[in-house]
Amino acid sequence: MDDRSDRGEAQALIERMGEAARKAAEVLREASAERKHAALDAAADAVAQSMPKILEANEQDLQFGRDKGLSDAMTDRLRLDKDRIGAIAEGLRTVGGQPDPIGAVIAEWDRPNGLRIQRVRTPIGVLGVIYESRPNVTADAGALALKSGNAVILRGGSESLHSSAAIHACMVAGLREAGLPEDAIQLVPTRDRAAVSAMLQAQGLIDVIIPRGGKGLVGLVQREARVPVFAHLEGICHVYVDGEAAPEMARRIVVNAKTRRTGICGAAECVLIDEAYGDAEALIAALVAAGVEVRADGDLAKLPGTVTAGADDFGHEFLDMVIAARRVDGVEGAIEHIRRYGSQHTEAIVTANDATAKRFFQGLDSAILLHNASTQFADGGEFGMGAEIGIATGKLHARGPVGAEQLTSFKYLVTGDGTLRP
Repeated sequence: MDDRSDRGEAQALIERMGEAARKAAEVLREASAERKHAALDAAADAVAQSMPKILEANEQDLQFGRDKGLSDAMTDRLRLDKDRIGAIAEGLRTVGGQPDPIGAVIAEWDRPNGLRIQRVRTPIGVLGVIYESRPNVTADAGALALKSGNAVILRGGSESLHSSAAIHACMVAGLREAGLPEDAIQLVPTRDRAAVSAMLQAQGLIDVIIPRGGKGLVGLVQREARVPVFAHLEGICHVYVDGEAAPEMARRIVVNAKTRRTGICGAAECVLIDEAYGDAEALIAALVAAGVEVRADGDLAKLPGTVTAGADDFGHEFLDMVIAARRVDGVEGAIEHIRRYGSQHTEAIVTANDATAKRFFQGLDSAILLHNASTQFADGGEFGMGAEIGIATGKLHARGPVGAEQLTSFKYLVTGDGTLRP
């Protein structure tokens, strides 16, 4: 089959799915909060009951990943176990139990002419979510789309095809149980990359694309998207250890930020150490002891266990047990470095000086900034959203963790009393 045939089949598939999604979105726009909640509770029950099937499907994906030579970090993204499946079910219940954003009044005011104006939340319509490796996104994205009254077309990574399909079946079971259209949450049933291109160009069918992946996916989206995009770029996250940081706290935060889960976008990829910080050797030693390859420059490269950093190690998303390390001249040096090498995702400062932390917050425009906390908290669930579709690093519409509220637009409701404009 030639490329033109592949593209034609993919386009026809996405057109069918898009048309079905638009019809489902019309129903969801008017669906009650109770029905959406019931669907998510039923989906959570289905996930719990289907744990053996999900684990079996995940083992198929893991074998596919092993055959492809996936890295340990990418394999960790892909792997499901009983605890992670339990967390998926719990996430569905948490999202279901949150306040329904649709119809919420964002602002209201009266005009001198007697008009009453309200700005209220409304669904966007049809979402297209393109993601890699992590099968839990199937549940997170489906739940948040449903909660916000949107239909969604999901295109998971080729590595997670079987796991995503097993979880998707549970989402469909929840919709069915609540009497909502099954086409409200659809999963693209192919590994064909042409389907991704078709989604990116599905104007009039998909209202917004939400990509969640690495450089390859981001590059494809930037080149080909004809549909508006919630930008989700690389997670080149930094931790700056200030001269006034408590050494024990700094060590714990930096090690956690790097090692808790290396394959997530909130994992620290670079540690910046103030020239005035006197415990750098112990900090680097803690990383090395945890199994991290520290790629350092300057005097840090002379410390035991480090390797000399290359030109491309700063501004690089490793997604592995590797971190870049560099000395900087105070908070201004840290800000300058992050502005140059960061991706405006997540940055942390460790310091006992609140004024320095305030300067760090003011000087940077990343989506998430933390003081004395690990970058691993860059997660919608940790923000109390129940789940997230991703971390938006752009500056239009949604930014930071994208939860149900961020998946809404708004409209104006204007009430008069026979009011005429002179």
